Amino acid sequence: MTLQYIELTDLKPASVNVRKHGAKDIADLIPSIEAMGILQPLLVRPNCERFEIVAGQRRYHALKHLAEDNDNIDPVPCLVMEDGDDAAAIEASLAENVARLPMDEIDQYKAFAALIKQGKEVADIASEFGVTERLVTQRLAIANLLSPILTLYRKEEIGAETVRILTMATKKQQKAWLVLWKSEDEHAPEGFRLKNWLFGGAQIPTDNALFDLEAYRGGIVSDLFGENSYFDNPEEFWRLQNAAIAKARQDYLNDGWADVVILEVGEYFPAYEYIDTAKEDGGKVYVKVATDGEVTFYEGQLSRKEVKARDKAKENGETAAPSRPELTKAMQNYLSLHRHAAVQASLLSHQGVALRLAVAQIIAGSELWAVQADPQKASNEDIADSLTRNTGVERMDEERRTVRRLLGLDSNEDETLVYRKDDWGKSHDLHGLFAKLMTLTDDEVTTILTFVTAECLPAGSALVEGLGKQLEVDMSAHWQIDETFFDLMRDKEAINAMVREVAGKEAADGNITATAKVQKKIITDCLNGTRTPKQAGWQPCYMRFPQAAYTKRGGIAAIEQWKAVRKHYR
Repeated sequence: MTLQYIELTDLKPASVNVRKHGAKDIADLIPSIEAMGILQPLLVRPNCERFEIVAGQRRYHALKHLAEDNDNIDPVPCLVMEDGDDAAAIEASLAENVARLPMDEIDQYKAFAALIKQGKEVADIASEFGVTERLVTQRLAIANLLSPILTLYRKEEIGAETVRILTMATKKQQKAWLVLWKSEDEHAPEGFRLKNWLFGGAQIPTDNALFDLEAYRGGIVSDLFGENSYFDNPEEFWRLQNAAIAKARQDYLNDGWADVVILEVGEYFPAYEYIDTAKEDGGKVYVKVATDGEVTFYEGQLSRKEVKARDKAKENGETAAPSRPELTKAMQNYLSLHRHAAVQASLLSHQGVALRLAVAQIIAGSELWAVQADPQKASNEDIADSLTRNTGVERMDEERRTVRRLLGLDSNEDETLVYRKDDWGKSHDLHGLFAKLMTLTDDEVTTILTFVTAECLPAGSALVEGLGKQLEVDMSAHWQIDETFFDLMRDKEAINAMVREVAGKEAADGNITATAKVQKKIITDCLNGTRTPKQAGWQPCYMRFPQAAYTKRGGIAAIEQWKAVRKHYR
């Protein structure tokens, strides 16, 4: 039995369901689901391409009723039965667990928070009460609320929707909202108006500036009936605010913090998912930026997952892997294949090196010395398509046709000369090839040996890194930045560092909180001439030999490989 979140349209009542009457008597359920969501998952089982409901028809019909006025009904938490599961026993167990759950949101929060302090995980709490992990995290978010707001909710002076929205507000915003609530002349926004009030970003108070107001080139509007004043030029404010955030980030790093993570503007920081951790123990700094410009620095934070991984690594005497590597595995695959192709092509012009490499592999062996050609496996179609535009691949294809002609083989054949591991049942006529090689000159044999050596160079290996350095490979001769590169590049800190290289420090600092999409557009504009680049012919440091990184987090295979072998290369 597994917990899954299933779209409402993929559910249907089961014909064998024991509830034949009253299944659509849902008047009492609708207010509860609107206020607190689905507490008890539906019990379902697969039926063709959909799922049929074994238990939970009234909850299903209540959700369908709510869906008539709301197109954004979330996927429904369901326990999917497997063969042999006892439906009656499961339903009874769920009913018993849910009966133990406090029915007030604040009481639920207190119960869950107490268990979190005892070291329990969200998944454990959800399992204990028979509810979804999402409901647990929603209740834990109440920890962000000020006590007077909780009191208003307890007294039923404000509704559940207002409380939920306020969990996303900063303490400063909550205090401002309470002032409006207590005012006889003002009205505190609720519901949809509250969300606009929090996230509309129409007014940016001068109190939120991290920079000296004298640096601001624009007007400041004062509130004639209060003590607040506001910036009239949001773009100018964000330019200065982002530069100040960038400086604060660098100051933290200089002070020895392991990492400084800047959240996107308006992004919520779930503090309950993190544990206070000292700088010396790897604590990080998280920077939350509100839509009205308010900046909150959460110093000394580490996620529960990171703490668990760190403690486990200590027990095993190992170093914990970075929780947020700079490059995804797909991006590293993309880079290694492009770099591999470029080194292969460069090797063709260094026959002496290729000959010596072949002898070294015969003596010491290598990842592919079986002998077999590298499979060049791309992890998705976009990477495979991108690779076809690498001129190194084109050069290898041309040389392959030349070599096949020298050996008297079909020069139109596209498959590798040396068969790959998966080419079962295929083989060359060893004696026929040997007889042919005996008729060729030393130069022709060396040409063939050089090509075969390049074809057997293992992608993503330390050999690629070493040869790239030895041959002084220039990636710009074989590869140009493309859409696939940008699609795979996810790390905002690294992207901002690229902006700094190609567009300059002011552009990077001024857009430090901008989305990755916006920052990638700046890089693209510099490369296509729309914007004047700081550095002509720029290429990311990932395409250098040896490969470099934009952050200190580690986790990039090519860099670790180079560290292991660089003592052998000058």
